[in-house]
Amino acid sequence: MMKNNGITILAIESSCDDTSAAIIRDGVVLSNCIANQEAHRQYGGVVPEVASRAHQANMIPVVELALKKAGIAKTDINAVAFTRGPGLMGSLIVGTSFAKAFALSRNLPLIEVNHMQAHVLAHFAEDSKPKFPFLCLTVSGGHTQIVLVRDYLDMEIIGETLDDAAGEAFDKSGKLLGLGYPAGPLIDKLAREGQAHFPFPEPAVPDLNFSFSGLKTSILYFLKKEVAENQNFIAENLADLCASVQTSIVTILLKKLRKAARQTGIREIAIAGGVSANSGLRKALEEMGKQEGWATYIPAFQYCTDNAGMIGVTAYYKYLAGEFCGQDAAPYAR
Repeated sequence: MMKNNGITILAIESSCDDTSAAIIRDGVVLSNCIANQEAHRQYGGVVPEVASRAHQANMIPVVELALKKAGIAKTDINAVAFTRGPGLMGSLIVGTSFAKAFALSRNLPLIEVNHMQAHVLAHFAEDSKPKFPFLCLTVSGGHTQIVLVRDYLDMEIIGETLDDAAGEAFDKSGKLLGLGYPAGPLIDKLAREGQAHFPFPEPAVPDLNFSFSGLKTSILYFLKKEVAENQNFIAENLADLCASVQTSIVTILLKKLRKAARQTGIREIAIAGGVSANSGLRKALEEMGKQEGWATYIPAFQYCTDNAGMIGVTAYYKYLAGEFCGQDAAPYAR
């Protein structure tokens, strides 16, 4: 086993349908293990009860694997971190309960972590780190935010969605196109083969906020109209439709991000969250960064989706700041 020469943290992530455990030592990710749940594909979305039961089955094997891959013994752990929220309540309860039990059994301090804050700090799990202050566009299935990051634990949301998140817009648009779940990666793949021929209106939203519900509605009515005239319209134009949907969502996101950068004068720009794995968004950010003179930061794919590595990195900075929680810490859904 590896000798413990610093702060070693066991991190647990269970906010949705991925069970993840990681070992972080002095802010460095030694292992980052994830168990995915394939059962939800047949339902076209995450079923909370199915997710929580799968977490119960996956938690101990994933933790054991993380310890093994890191070469760390349970006796080397200095603290236990867990996602407190936001997320699915049942899923969060499983992760929170395990973290509390592990910490209590070994008399270790507990560190609760906000899931969205962790997505931002996932950038510090890698060598290429943004400089403070920076802006982070955090996009996932449940959240879309522009975050002003002044320091590791000093963040301010300066723009967010007023209704649906970008990831939800991808998935629901994909459902309208007859794609499986999750539709986001499928749209991304098909979009590379198509052209964005079909324009969809951009929502008029004030300040730095977003709205995607109107976009979904416009896509729905557009498809209904075209299919009424040609029943094979979607099948004949699927790649172009995917490219059009993706371009619309990416354009909305980056226009607001550019507005935020110009308003604040900040040129250190990052993206995070599950949708940051989208190739269209990654490419468009790099292109806009060159035009605007930004230093851009895009996380590795393993840190885009839900993972315990980012939870552990966030917990490391909270550990240094002495921000611990008690056994009475309760998970929160939103």
